[in-house]
Amino acid sequence: MKGMSLRATGVLLVILAASAQAAIWPDRIADFERKPATSLSVSDRALYGEFGLETTEQADYVSPTAKFTATAWRMRDSTGALALFEFRRPAGAKPSKLAKLAVTTDDGVILAYGNYVLQFTGRAPTVAELTPTLETLPRLEQSQLPALITYIPAEGLIPNSERYVLGPVSLERFEPRIAPSLAAFHMGAEGQLGRYSSLSGGPETQLAVFSYPTPSMARERADAFSKIAGAMVKRTGSLVAIVLPPADPDTAERLLAKVNHQISLTFNETPKEQKAKGFLGMVNNAIIFSFIMMGFCLVAGIALGGLTVLRRKFGRPEDQGAMITLGLDGK
Repeated sequence: MKGMSLRATGVLLVILAASAQAAIWPDRIADFERKPATSLSVSDRALYGEFGLETTEQADYVSPTAKFTATAWRMRDSTGALALFEFRRPAGAKPSKLAKLAVTTDDGVILAYGNYVLQFTGRAPTVAELTPTLETLPRLEQSQLPALITYIPAEGLIPNSERYVLGPVSLERFEPRIAPSLAAFHMGAEGQLGRYSSLSGGPETQLAVFSYPTPSMARERADAFSKIAGAMVKRTGSLVAIVLPPADPDTAERLLAKVNHQISLTFNETPKEQKAKGFLGMVNNAIIFSFIMMGFCLVAGIALGGLTVLRRKFGRPEDQGAMITLGLDGK
């Protein structure tokens, strides 16, 4: 009985933990009341797992006049949410002002916020309705989005064609012509893909840009990518850009020319500036100290002079302050 009791307690704790983990959607959103929430089954577990999926929740919200369905995917971090958002975003979606990463769909809206991907179907919420919900999301993580997404050229980009690559699974899904061993994810690589229309009316061009921790790693990978037959490769800083055939050479050349990595320093002063300012500070301190000593000597001199005047005024002998000598001349 004791063993069964312990087992039952363990099962209850697991159930309670799962219930607490699934509590994403609030009881109400504006005038809409939530119906019982459920978790979603994920068909592509490998891809979602690589993106860092932690949990999901879906709930229906109803009011006397309308209803909608809210779905949430909570990821490990904001980069995983970005990757899932780009993957789930429909091809015909239009930009939305609900969030930085948000689009309107035929039946609602989908957005990424921090480490969450949220989708509303049947009705899109307003900013006033959505803001309180975003503020109460459990285990919200809002780190900065990867800078890599800013290096994909915007001109000629087919809308909603971007795909973020975090590992071998997503690379195989979105660009199987590049082997995972070439991308070398064990070196900390991440990639951003985008499709572009050809200027000459030929086939679409897919651009892949991979980022690496250091320029030397990127240089090594650029040499490896160059061995792909027909590939056009460019290294810039710690980025490597690749265009694979078939592609219009002129379009590929223009795309590669627009990928340029600029290093932004996160500190305010360079080491040389710091050394120069340290030396100038030392000189400045020495000058200040010299003025302090000069002032001290001036005050001491004035005090001594004043003391001499007082002695004369009160009839003290003049030789009181004279130098004392010892008569050692032999007399």
